[in-house]
Amino acid sequence: MERPDWIQLDAVAAAARSRLETKNTARERALAASRTVTRQCANAIRSTHRGAFEEAGAALLDVSATLDGLRDALRDFPDIFWAGYLQDALKEYAEAQITLALVQHEAVPDFGSLGVDVAPYLNGLGEAVGELRRRALDIIRHGEAQEAEYLLEAMEEIYNILVTVDYPDALTGGLRRTTDNARGILERTRGDITIALRQQRLEAALRDAGG
Repeated sequence: MERPDWIQLDAVAAAARSRLETKNTARERALAASRTVTRQCANAIRSTHRGAFEEAGAALLDVSATLDGLRDALRDFPDIFWAGYLQDALKEYAEAQITLALVQHEAVPDFGSLGVDVAPYLNGLGEAVGELRRRALDIIRHGEAQEAEYLLEAMEEIYNILVTVDYPDALTGGLRRTTDNARGILERTRGDITIALRQQRLEAALRDAGG
């Protein structure tokens, strides 16, 4: 018995497989790109801490090009673009860019200029607080008190901004947790810098008294 036309699903199945194959290829590309972006951003942050700012900037230019290509590739697959692993990579990119800008005393780039959505951007901003703490503790050991105080001020400003963003976690990507972490890091850093500065002043006073 000949099947009715509406039961002959071969063409539908072939189209479905083709679509899924294309989507799977895009997904694999996105996974690979997100790993590359995360690695390059980590390298850029390490370069920033070493004072190799041009090297860090070059790495982030490569990241930007990678992300631009990925946006084009995923234009037909927004669900892949908004997947958690890719948004995490964008957060790392925002964190690296923000850290580099602040360490160089430059204006912080906004999420529009970076091409990063607001949720990963704000979480990247919050995580930059940890990198600023690391930088502050490194330089305070070398007697750079004024620079450490500048970094502490930047950390405080970031925290003061984050606490004003009072929206559900579904919109902010868990920003409350990031903000809580930033507060803890800020408090520890304030204490560490205060103790280090007191110690330095005491040592200077003892040297003056003995000189």
